[in-house]
Amino acid sequence: MADAKRRFITTTVEVEGRTEERVVEVPAFEPAPWGADAPLTHVGARARRADGLLKAAGRPGYTTDLRRPGQAYAAFVRARVPRGRVVAIDVTAARAHPGVLDALLHADVPARTRLFDPEVTYAGQPVAAVCAETQEAADAAARLVRVTIEPLPFAVTVEQALAGGPVRPRLDANVMNGKPEVVERGDVAAALAAAEVVVTREVTTPCALHSAMEPHAAVCEWEGSKLTVWESTQGIFRVRDGVARALGIPLTDVRVVCEAMGGGFGAKNYAGSHTYAAALLARRLGRPVMCAVDREAEQVDTGNRPSAWQKVTLGARKDGTLVAIDLEARIPLGIGGWEGGPGDLFHEMYACPNVRTHETFAFVNTAAMAAFRAPGHAEGAVALEIAMNALAAALGMDPLALRQRNLATRDQKKDRPYTGNRLAECYAEGARRFGWPDAAHRGPDRAPDRARPHVRRGVGVAAQVWSTGGGPPCYCTVRFNSDGSVDVMAGSQDLGTGTRTVLQQVAAEALGHALDQVRAVIGDTASAPYAGNSWGSMTVASLAPAARMAAEDARRSLLEAAAGLLGVQPGDLETRDGRITVRDTDRSMTFGEVTRKLGNVMIQGHGSRGPNPQDASIVTTGAQFAEVEVDTETGVVRVLRIVAVHDAGRIVNPTLAESQLEGGIIQGLGFALFEERRLDARMGLPLNVGLHDYKIPTLADIPVIDGHFLDGADPQANHTGVRGIAEPAIIPTAPAIAGAVADALGVEVNDLPLTPWRVLASLAPGRR
Repeated sequence: MADAKRRFITTTVEVEGRTEERVVEVPAFEPAPWGADAPLTHVGARARRADGLLKAAGRPGYTTDLRRPGQAYAAFVRARVPRGRVVAIDVTAARAHPGVLDALLHADVPARTRLFDPEVTYAGQPVAAVCAETQEAADAAARLVRVTIEPLPFAVTVEQALAGGPVRPRLDANVMNGKPEVVERGDVAAALAAAEVVVTREVTTPCALHSAMEPHAAVCEWEGSKLTVWESTQGIFRVRDGVARALGIPLTDVRVVCEAMGGGFGAKNYAGSHTYAAALLARRLGRPVMCAVDREAEQVDTGNRPSAWQKVTLGARKDGTLVAIDLEARIPLGIGGWEGGPGDLFHEMYACPNVRTHETFAFVNTAAMAAFRAPGHAEGAVALEIAMNALAAALGMDPLALRQRNLATRDQKKDRPYTGNRLAECYAEGARRFGWPDAAHRGPDRAPDRARPHVRRGVGVAAQVWSTGGGPPCYCTVRFNSDGSVDVMAGSQDLGTGTRTVLQQVAAEALGHALDQVRAVIGDTASAPYAGNSWGSMTVASLAPAARMAAEDARRSLLEAAAGLLGVQPGDLETRDGRITVRDTDRSMTFGEVTRKLGNVMIQGHGSRGPNPQDASIVTTGAQFAEVEVDTETGVVRVLRIVAVHDAGRIVNPTLAESQLEGGIIQGLGFALFEERRLDARMGLPLNVGLHDYKIPTLADIPVIDGHFLDGADPQANHTGVRGIAEPAIIPTAPAIAGAVADALGVEVNDLPLTPWRVLASLAPGRR
């Protein structure tokens, strides 16, 4: 509504477990919420993916597949030591290699890009780049560059960092903020002293790598002073802002496009060294340049989920009521990063009056950590849930019953209610689907196959809570074309989750239009209003309300025009399946008939995402149950089935949501059993830098997955009733599997991943 006075407020938004303060617009109007019983047609249906045929045909538009006329290719020269100072770089042989066009050194780049810093702070750091006619020529030439580096003392473990000097220049201490992060409510020491039962467990989780199928990549092309960047990114506007700032050019001179991307999982939130190198080389050469990160570099230079050492102490009454939760944790951030630690989960997951978290975030000489699907919570859940299982054993109590007893019915960290939290129902429905009472009380016989007495079975359960409210700023425009079809425009991007399809469904629902007459236009900063990064399970919860508002606005304008043509009042009209009907009559016009009569009159609507409620917390909760089979002779763990039940508010498209649920579970399985970046602490070098050495799950490893969402909506969260699901799905999987392995063996294995040698090491000789 263009004539309405715009109003702005300062509010908070939850992003990747962090609270950010933002100035946001308060919409002039908001439609009535779609309640759980709203008669919706498109929203909630299993609509086919808007880009499904393109994907099936192999033509989705990935950045790494892009070929611009005259395109050249860049490759990085990377440091092979964890710490040092570049003394000299000789590119003579590289420049002489056939097909080489240019070489880029530290002296050639603006300081704001932070490219090719002569102070090497991790193995894999780019120190130069070579550009050539082909990728093969660029790679070969990069190997010919001779780099002389003066070695310096390094630290790649928390212990080394805490004992040594600063791991990089301009750093006073190797601990973030100079001291541990300590948060306490209540009096933990007193509560533990008075507790009737106390258990303590030490747990380690591995450094895990994102391993997206499409690597980081950018193609940059200049036309005069204007730069177009095709980027595999989770945030086209953040890339635009980063490039403009680094190159010192106006935002209006930068266009960022992401037609499709092959996964990100939190590692592709910003412009990177590959973006800046491609832009600078393209400007120097006057032709498009692609810079794609190879698989080895993906594993060492694009972020990770940091490893964690956690010591958890729980105090409880004999009836299982928690009275104290205490966490001590040490997390290596790499050379940079943020406090994405496990502590928040300990303050949120279970009802407990006394909680203390003591987290030490250490800088070390490895690449900086990055957000990775539920950062902090995935690793924190492993430690907390292992400790809960230990407490259940000490009490002689069913692990599920212990969790149900300590259910948190309000946000303890912020001391306010939830807009909706149906975790109790998730527990109950999950137990029913899994057959928990029978499976969990099988007795001492865990080897059901008499022909294989060394193969034992076990079951486990774990839960999650994760902020998924989305939020502003996020804008959307809905525009009618002259034939009655509709474009829905938003400055978002599709990580592979189905954003286009969701926008289609929401807009078609609000308009009363046919789904095939609605097209989503996303992934281009030049043609769509602002939307935020696709991170923190925010995309659908941010976009859906904005898209609905824009569609309602456009529908209002269309009905005003149709009312004039039909000689009635707009309130006399209703829409369905692309047709406008005068209520209680047979008089009607199709959307196309109205727009064709209007000719060149523009019918469009605008929508913005309003602030989240400030007096309640928006979360997705869920419970997962796992059954495993463990071979006590080989140590091999095989997950047989996972039952997952989550409360994510209204599900716009069940097929897409189930895909996210299954994807998170599969990544959680990898975190539990296979994935671990390993370092040589003496040399400071990574040991497994490709998918041949860094193991991720394959089809052969995937169990039967029974995923289910509770029916309903969350109208208090926003007027579409939706929340996010992408990240919550991964949180309970690994701890449920770890609990099942301990149940099968009768002993705990508290160091992940649960590799065969760790399983065997946990067994006394007489138990194998």
